[in-house]
Amino acid sequence: MVKILLLRLRLIGDVVFTTPLIAGLRRRHPDAHIAYLVEPDAAPIVRRNPHLDEVILAPKRPGLGRLTDDLALARRLRAARFDVAIDLHGGPRSAWLTLASGAPMRIGYTIAGRSWMYTHVVARAPDLTPRHSVRNQWDLLAPLHIAEPTPAANPVEMAEDPAAAARVDARLAAAGIGPAHPLVVVHVSANNPFRRWPAGAFTTVIVRLAQREPGRRIIVSSGPSDAGAAARITADARAQLGSLAAAVPELGEFDLEEMRVLTGRAAVYIGGDSGPMHIASTTAVPIVAIVGPTLAERSRPWRGSGAFAEILDAGPLPCRPCHQRHCVPGDFRCLTGVSAERVIDAAERGMQQA
Repeated sequence: MVKILLLRLRLIGDVVFTTPLIAGLRRRHPDAHIAYLVEPDAAPIVRRNPHLDEVILAPKRPGLGRLTDDLALARRLRAARFDVAIDLHGGPRSAWLTLASGAPMRIGYTIAGRSWMYTHVVARAPDLTPRHSVRNQWDLLAPLHIAEPTPAANPVEMAEDPAAAARVDARLAAAGIGPAHPLVVVHVSANNPFRRWPAGAFTTVIVRLAQREPGRRIIVSSGPSDAGAAARITADARAQLGSLAAAVPELGEFDLEEMRVLTGRAAVYIGGDSGPMHIASTTAVPIVAIVGPTLAERSRPWRGSGAFAEILDAGPLPCRPCHQRHCVPGDFRCLTGVSAERVIDAAERGMQQA
């Protein structure tokens, strides 16, 4: 039996982007043992993946604790005797763990100072290339001769957790939200601050969607990357709505498995280029994605043409795409150039198709 180790340590969206590759490997090697190494924060994405036999956690302690953990992890990987190790991450830690696994076939990107750790190297597309991240990850399967993916045949996946579903259903019921209330999920943050649409624009969208149909229930989330953003925007929207404030309930935050459930229950998902948007892509929910400094070709929802996904951006700009370290014009025009009216109109179109 062939034993395959996949390594992608972190970032929610990037781990989601590897899930088509997992299924592709399983189709090519139906009897293989496939393991996935990931840090705890992103583990919920793959924890229930039907194509994996094992999920291995890479602890994320700082300092000497990290060294101790990595040495123990290396011993565990070597003892498992993997035949193939594929470094989907490309960072120093994942490259070293790939080498430490002792797998006779080790696949990774051509990266200065690290390529020697692999037996097979694959050219890595430049960061700003207008090519989807799923395809960039899939390039690492080239030494295994697995055909190119398509969104319809190779979708992103995240299985629904029954325990998380029960928690979400209980929270919705406690808030008086039932089948008669169309759900609008609005994620107002992103791990990278260069991808955050202005809070005031989100508030405008929420207020107007609620005013158009008071029966809607608009659930706002932000997550740990921008703690407090959802609460602030919810409070502002409720203050503006007055007697219609019940349309924007104060439900607090949701973990990743709960977000997967919540978006699967929604009539539309609205958000920027962030991990939760890619989690939403694992469901059939209509998606309105607000893209700023990144290109839609690189990070749009990876799904078949039959599922609604509308990508909104500011159009061609001389500074877009960028490396998201410094706004050269200084006014974040790639984000402010997307109007609330465009988002509202796209959301309404999405809900008509839900």
